[in-house]
Amino acid sequence: MGFAPLQNDRLIKALLRQPTDTTPVWIMRQAGRYLPEYREIRQQAGSFLDLCKNPDLACEVTLQPLLRFDLDAAILFSDILTIPDAMGLGLYFSEGEGPKFERPLRNQSDIDKLFVPDPSESLRYVTDAVSLIRRELNGKVPLIGFSGSPWTLATYMVEGGSSKDYRYVKGMLYDNPQALHKILDTVAQSVVTYLNAQIEAGAQAVMIFDTWGGVLTPETYHRFSLDYMQQIVSQLKRNHDGETIPVTLFTKGGAQWIEATADTGCDAIGLDWTINIDEARRRVGHKVALQGNLDPCTLYASPDTITDAVKKIMTDFGDHNGHVFNLGHGIHPSVNPDHLAVVVDSVHKFGREIRATDQS
Repeated sequence: MGFAPLQNDRLIKALLRQPTDTTPVWIMRQAGRYLPEYREIRQQAGSFLDLCKNPDLACEVTLQPLLRFDLDAAILFSDILTIPDAMGLGLYFSEGEGPKFERPLRNQSDIDKLFVPDPSESLRYVTDAVSLIRRELNGKVPLIGFSGSPWTLATYMVEGGSSKDYRYVKGMLYDNPQALHKILDTVAQSVVTYLNAQIEAGAQAVMIFDTWGGVLTPETYHRFSLDYMQQIVSQLKRNHDGETIPVTLFTKGGAQWIEATADTGCDAIGLDWTINIDEARRRVGHKVALQGNLDPCTLYASPDTITDAVKKIMTDFGDHNGHVFNLGHGIHPSVNPDHLAVVVDSVHKFGREIRATDQS
């Protein structure tokens, strides 16, 4: 496609556990409601879903945080529920209640109708946005594409929205596992097709968000979540246009399973704030890079406190290759943007200091 060469490749190098001049940093949900400029575009779009489905506006909000902060990556502005929406489940958003589906999967006949959407048709708005963002970045930083994990998407598809007790999807898991495996298999195939289409459109790294994996038991996590993510990893395009495409897996609440996650063949593991990063590094060794893992609520604290928290994580990780700094989950909408600037600048500062100490 003739995209501009990458000028800042810290993220890619770190994900591949190669040396960098400082630690790269990007933030989950870095394009979002905490930014007043995002809220203006969101109002202009009319609805969150309309914003996601407008490639020009999705590109604009993707680039907004890069104009404010010295971030080392852009991440596609989209939603994890694009795949089930393209499957015809009727996605909509209720104010203050989050995503809902008009037609949740509650019976076998509906499950049997599931299909793998064609990214060039019902999800074309996503790949168009990817290509547009990549062109507009002009090589400044890499672009991350993403998807929800099969388990997380299935949770929304069966529950019909967010859930506190997961009664329908866990009921299906225990009482009718074959039906749930049918859903997960179709979704996994869809994620492979979807992420590979993002890579072909210009995504230079991809991430799978397993938001609800942490609600499972150890046995069911492996059978109903991790096994499907491993299938996806094995089928993704890991090289495109002469570039290596790193893959990151992130299970919120999944610290107890990071060794098994590292064995999937992924390049990096996203960590939430429930594990110390030095412990995680000891447990997985040099098998994968690690991304994380500042508690998002730290950003409500004073700049000095934020700086100290950033320094602790980076000191705990030490002078090893393979650290991408991030929050342990998405940034909260009510955070002061100036506090995120403190995080980004502190990461780069301490990253350079750690490398200078290592070389002296």
